[in-house]
Amino acid sequence: MKVIFRTLPLVGMMALIFLLSQQPGNTLPMPSFYGADKLAHFLAYGLLAAAALHTFNPFLKNHLKPGGLGLLVVVFCILYGISDEFHQSFVPFRDVSAGDVLADGIGALCTVLWWLRCRRLSPSSPDRS
Repeated sequence: MKVIFRTLPLVGMMALIFLLSQQPGNTLPMPSFYGADKLAHFLAYGLLAAAALHTFNPFLKNHLKPGGLGLLVVVFCILYGISDEFHQSFVPFRDVSAGDVLADGIGALCTVLWWLRCRRLSPSSPDRS
């Protein structure tokens, strides 16, 4: 039962991204400033990375060092971003964008780097130098 509750944020975030990607491009409410779509990708995939860390960390912490887990999460998010762009290629008024995947990866990477820094600074962390 604990596994299911730990997985819910990740599955929920993946579902939210999928549902937003399913919307035709001309129906999406977006702020009108330059780069708003990239900021949305950055934030969404930063949250996806946080959810993935929350899900994977307890199960993989004995098998991977924190940096390895972080790398796994970033790769996971980028692969999900690529699949999201492929999915969007079938949605009216939506385009495939390498820039969106780049924003996805940067959002995930920033979250992972923040998580690694917090672990290092935490007094109870075993990685603390």
